[in-house]
Amino acid sequence: MPPYSMPISNLIAVVIPSYKVTRHILGVIAGIGCEVGLIFVVDDKCPDGSGAYVREHCTDPRVSVLDHAVNQGVGGAVMTGYSAAIAAGATVIVKVDGDGQMDASLIPWFVAPILSGEADYAKGNRFFDLEQIRSMPPLRLFGNAVLSLITKVSSGYWDIYDPTNGFTAIHANVARILSFDKISKRYFFETDMLFRLNTLHARVVDVAMDAVYGDEVSNLKITKIISEFAFKHVRNFLKRLFYNYYLRNMSLASLELPLGLGLLGFGTIYGIAALIHSAQAGIETPAGVVMMAALPVLMGAQLILAFLAYDIASVPRRAIHPARRLSMPSN
Repeated sequence: MPPYSMPISNLIAVVIPSYKVTRHILGVIAGIGCEVGLIFVVDDKCPDGSGAYVREHCTDPRVSVLDHAVNQGVGGAVMTGYSAAIAAGATVIVKVDGDGQMDASLIPWFVAPILSGEADYAKGNRFFDLEQIRSMPPLRLFGNAVLSLITKVSSGYWDIYDPTNGFTAIHANVARILSFDKISKRYFFETDMLFRLNTLHARVVDVAMDAVYGDEVSNLKITKIISEFAFKHVRNFLKRLFYNYYLRNMSLASLELPLGLGLLGFGTIYGIAALIHSAQAGIETPAGVVMMAALPVLMGAQLILAFLAYDIASVPRRAIHPARRLSMPSN
């Protein structure tokens, strides 16, 4: 049984980015339950002609196929689907991949916290069941663990995990105020969405799901993740700090971080310089000099930890869509 009784006024739409998923796409559509009113399959210039394949073989009246003239990546495909769903009057928009890795029967569990006003955005988490994650490839497991930690820092959502999980749901009122042209269109899409949502103070929740791996071939390369994601995570972290701690709000934490970094940097540089000088002179470093280096390092570390504690406590706890605070500009 689904976890809620869906009011008839709520229209749920599903967006399925389609790229090299011809073998799985019909099964994915067939698994979508009657709680969904609209299904948008976005052919992202698929070399296998996924869109044409769905048009020819799918008889589900809920399905509409949208075509890209140029490949835009998963983010571009999802944004096209979001736009179509919003124009069609959807209340909640669910994104499901077309490769069969996601159990469409879980859609009611993704939609429930949004319709209840608990969240603005729900995303899958394959790490709730420790027994189930044993089926996950070790390299992917390690990569997701590292990316989750980095994403917590850059996005500000310290209570979420599995940031690259593409099974998501969003309230249409929140999707409507996102700047689609600024969201990363390719592999960084899922984590960039979290950063954009944080700048809106949107509430994000995880939904437990199992990891499923079949004969699909992933186009995501770990070397590409490391090289491409590093710069974007740093950029988003700095932008989030500026937006949340200086542009829109000032607090004690706004002073703790720069002071902590300054003291930590001063103490480290001073200490290294003193050690080099003593080594070159062949003398022991005086205790006073050691203290002059150690105290700023300790004070700086404490201030940085205090900032992190404040940042963790500042994770958005209330959904914004019930209050209809939709005038906030996106970034």
